[in-house]
Amino acid sequence: MIHHENMGPRVRPPVAHWIPLSIQHVFAMFGATILVPLLTGLNPATALFSAGTGTLIYIIITGAKVPAFLGSSFAFIPALIGISSAYGMPYALGGAVAAGLFYCVVGGIIKFTGTGWLDKVLPPVVIGSVIVVIGLNLAPTAMNMAMRIGGGADGEYSLVMLSIAAVTLGVTVVANIFFKGFFSTIPILIGLVAGYGFTLIMGIFFPAYNLINFQGVRDAPWFGLPSFAVPRFNMVAVLTFVIVSLATICEHLGDTLVTSKVVGQDFYKNPGLHRTLAGDGLATAWAAFWGGPPNTTYGENIGVMAITHVYSVWVIGGAALIAVILSFFRKFGALIQTIPTPVMGGISMLLFGIIASSGLRTIVESGVDYKDKRNLTISSVIFVIGIGGGRLAFAITKDIHFELAGVALATVVGIVLNLLFPASQETIKESHTSR
Repeated sequence: MIHHENMGPRVRPPVAHWIPLSIQHVFAMFGATILVPLLTGLNPATALFSAGTGTLIYIIITGAKVPAFLGSSFAFIPALIGISSAYGMPYALGGAVAAGLFYCVVGGIIKFTGTGWLDKVLPPVVIGSVIVVIGLNLAPTAMNMAMRIGGGADGEYSLVMLSIAAVTLGVTVVANIFFKGFFSTIPILIGLVAGYGFTLIMGIFFPAYNLINFQGVRDAPWFGLPSFAVPRFNMVAVLTFVIVSLATICEHLGDTLVTSKVVGQDFYKNPGLHRTLAGDGLATAWAAFWGGPPNTTYGENIGVMAITHVYSVWVIGGAALIAVILSFFRKFGALIQTIPTPVMGGISMLLFGIIASSGLRTIVESGVDYKDKRNLTISSVIFVIGIGGGRLAFAITKDIHFELAGVALATVVGIVLNLLFPASQETIKESHTSR
C-alpha cells in the first residue's frame, strides 16, 4: 500500500505515484462492481464502462471537490431481478434511469429547503429496517447459487458446489478480517481468485463438475465495444425503482458524511449535498441508459482513502479511466463471465449479509430505542412485509397494472407508519443526540 501525508482532493500526484494509487482503487471496487451484473444478468464490461464514466460525471457535477468512486449498487439488485423477470431487462433499466433522475429532484428540493424533512420522512428506524430487508431478501439467491446446480431454487443439491462456495467464502472472510495493508482492501477479489482456482482443481478430480469453459474466451476478440442495451419504461418499473431509491439516497447521505469525516472537509456544505446527489443520480441514469447497473458511492474506496490518506480527486479520476479502458478488452470480459456460479454464491453469502448488517449498524448507531413500542412496530412490519414477500397489485386499466412488492412495498408501509405515528419528543431528542 502506497502512503502519502494527507494528499488533499485538489492535489495531483506525480505520474509515477498516480497510476499505482489509482490501480489500488480499481482493485477495491472491482469485485463488487462486476458482481452486481453477474447476479442480475447484465454485462460486466458494461458495468465497468458505466462505473468509470459515471464516476467522471460525478467528479464534474461536484466541481472535482469530492473524492468518491461510483460502482454498481447492491441495493437495486432485488428490483433489477424482479422487474426484469416480470417485464424484461429493458424495463428494469428504464426504472433505474427514473431512479437516477429522482435523485436529481431530491437534490433540487434539498437545495431550497434543507435536509430537515428527510429526517421526518426517513428516520433511522425506517431506513435501517429497509436496508436489513434488502440484504435478507437476497439470502435465498446466495444459498441457491452456493449449493444448487444451475443456481436456481429448482436445481439439484450438489456437495461439490457447496464445497466450492465454502472455500470461496472462507478465503474471503479470512482476507477481510486478518489481512493487512493493501490486501485488506481487496478481500472480494482474493476470494474470487481462490474460489476460481479451487474450481479448476475440482474439475480435474471430478470431471462431471468441470464448471469452467474457456471456449468463450478463445472466441472473443481482443478489443471491442461493451454490450449496450436500450432502456424502456412502464409505471410499475419506474415506481418500484423510485421507491427503492429512497433507501439508496439515505445510503448516499451516509457515505457523503463518512467521506467528509475521512477527508476533513464538510461536503454537505461545499460543494453541497444537492450537488453530490445530482452527481450520483446522473451517474445512475447514465449507467442504466447504456445498459449498466445503477451506481452508488463505494465504501470500499472510502476505506482505501482512510488507510492511505490520499484524498486526491485526480487519483479517483485515474481509477475511473482505468475502469473504462478495461471495459474495451473483450477477452477480459469473456474471462469474467467464466466465473462459476458457486464461487459467486460464496461471495454473495458474505456481501448480502453485510448489506443486512449495515442496516443493523444504522439502527444501533442512530440510537433507535426498541423499548418504544412505536419503533418496534415499524421495524416488525417492515421485516415481515419485505422478507415475507408482501405484494400489493391491482389493475388500473385493462392494459396497465400496478404492483408494489418486497422492498418497495416495505419501504412505503414503513414511511406511512412513521408519519401516522409520530415519535415522542423524548425519542426525537435521543435520536439527534446519538447523531
